[in-house]
Amino acid sequence: MKIADVLTRKAIAEVVTIASTATVRDLLGVLAEHSIGACVVSGDGTAVAGIVSERDVVRRLHENDALLAAEVSSIMTTEVETCDPEATIDEILGIMTTRRIRHMPVVSDDRLVGIVSIGDLVKHRIDQLAFERDQLEAYVHQT
Repeated sequence: MKIADVLTRKAIAEVVTIASTATVRDLLGVLAEHSIGACVVSGDGTAVAGIVSERDVVRRLHENDALLAAEVSSIMTTEVETCDPEATIDEILGIMTTRRIRHMPVVSDDRLVGIVSIGDLVKHRIDQLAFERDQLEAYVHQT
């Protein structure tokens, strides 16, 4: 199965982005409003400049009380691991596990086309395994 298959089955296809000049407080509002754990940083909604997660905020908040007024660019990850829609789910799960990341933007022809979380991929694999189990049970009971 490919990442493109996961994207087509996601309930919400929209990728939420935020400008690097937005404040961390703005970021928290976006994360809460959309019930998401990470946001792609993009000036135009198509180019990936970075990614920032609630974990990034938590890890830096104890160091700096004024963090909420700081720009997102001060805490975002700029070397973003991205994937192609044709990448396999197993390949991306391996990268996410090795790099200890939970969200990966999906990019095609240098344009942001989606984002997958480790939860999206695990759900997709569980659904696939349940389907295969049901098919095997149906086959066994037919004979």
